[in-house]
Amino acid sequence: MLDKRKFYINGQWVMPSSPRDCDVINPSNEDVCAVISLGSEADTNAAVAAAKAAFDSWSVTPPAERRAVVAGILEQFKARAGEMAQAISIEMGAPIDMALTDQAACLPWHLENFLTAFDEMEWIRPLGPHAPNDRIAMEPIGVVGLITPWNWPMNQVTLKVIPALLAGCTCVLKPSEESPLSSMLFAEFCHDAGVPAGVFNLVNGDGMGVGSQLSKHPDIEMISFTGSTRAGRAISIAAAETMKRVTLELGGKGANLIFADADDKAVKRGVLHMMNNSGQSCNAPSRMLVERSIYDKAVEVAAEVASSIKVGPASEEGRHIGPVVNRRQWDQIQGYIQKGIDEGARLVAGGPGLPEGMNKGFYVRPTVFADVVPGMTIEREEIFGPVLSIIPFDTEEDAVRIANDTPYGLTNYVQSGDGVRRNRLARRLRSGMVEMNGKSRGAGSPFGGVKASGRAREGGHWGLEEFLEAKAISGWDSGAE
Repeated sequence: MLDKRKFYINGQWVMPSSPRDCDVINPSNEDVCAVISLGSEADTNAAVAAAKAAFDSWSVTPPAERRAVVAGILEQFKARAGEMAQAISIEMGAPIDMALTDQAACLPWHLENFLTAFDEMEWIRPLGPHAPNDRIAMEPIGVVGLITPWNWPMNQVTLKVIPALLAGCTCVLKPSEESPLSSMLFAEFCHDAGVPAGVFNLVNGDGMGVGSQLSKHPDIEMISFTGSTRAGRAISIAAAETMKRVTLELGGKGANLIFADADDKAVKRGVLHMMNNSGQSCNAPSRMLVERSIYDKAVEVAAEVASSIKVGPASEEGRHIGPVVNRRQWDQIQGYIQKGIDEGARLVAGGPGLPEGMNKGFYVRPTVFADVVPGMTIEREEIFGPVLSIIPFDTEEDAVRIANDTPYGLTNYVQSGDGVRRNRLARRLRSGMVEMNGKSRGAGSPFGGVKASGRAREGGHWGLEEFLEAKAISGWDSGAE
């Protein structure tokens, strides 16, 4: 068992002021794999004070120097990518191959995209030809609190810490207490890359403790949070008293619209996407809307694909899904599956209970419900597990109405051979992102949603600008530039 009780504050690993142990559970076998400490207000205050003290110098560090430091974090990752994958696999249950190629790989992918955006940034830009002596200066917002989730730990840490550092902000990171090991390894990367003391700090804790303390802290200028919609609302309320900027990346209930002219692999692609990461992704296409003329065949294919998906320990190599993160999550997913049965949806794959032959670990059977009616609990609420709902539709209007009739608005999907239809639907679907015919968004594309999915825009230029303030300056002497 790993002893990971220390926090990273002001460039050093320090013991908590009032130790409060918290076990980190390996969801594959339910064993304790590490022990951390949950921070107290004194720990939060120490980290914020260190970040505040470091801000004056880091915020005016030449951009090229900030870039060099951040590029050093990438080099640290390249030397220790296997360790990062192991940490993620153990703490939250991602199968080791997936942890290496997808989960850990988020760090270099996003970091390199941020460096590209950074190189194109105009830190002091003209307002326009009509005002030759006006300038817009892009300046760091200040000390920022970063609160990240357990499901894609390094994805979210990278999407927050890297643009904050590049922008000239200093930060305090509170990773999820469910998956802290990868973030603590990331802190080692920052230290070894030469991030100055106080610029990056890490305090473990829970939402009610450190999370709430950061949200209310008067010396924090901004909170960037990824997690549940419920927690996002609480953070917004807590942050309002000190007039912080709050950026939220929250839940989702994505609709995947499959038309009769979709390619032959559309249904299979949608099922596999849904079940990836054991369904624990906010942008999962959890509602499959299928045109009625191909509905029966789509249900048959979806059931076959889901039934063929293997479930196994995260430590095993190969293409399978691992457990969900903890007992609470497992119980909640089981409740949703039972609710689907009770409310009359047709179970065509999976179902309640552990997969056959398993009696330990938080494993969920890949589950598919057909004949789901809009308004059913499993159609409305985010399950955050490997559970797919299939719904028939008759017309494009029906599909749009069903897709948009949700509190969420993160990612929607369209599968159709008709380009005019795809373009039309991309504009009509109420979401921050629309992916069509299995085409992933390009490098540097913003990630974020609308409505109850939050309104953050993470990644590329948009991700950098979330940590910047625009300052309007008149009377600029262009001859002194």
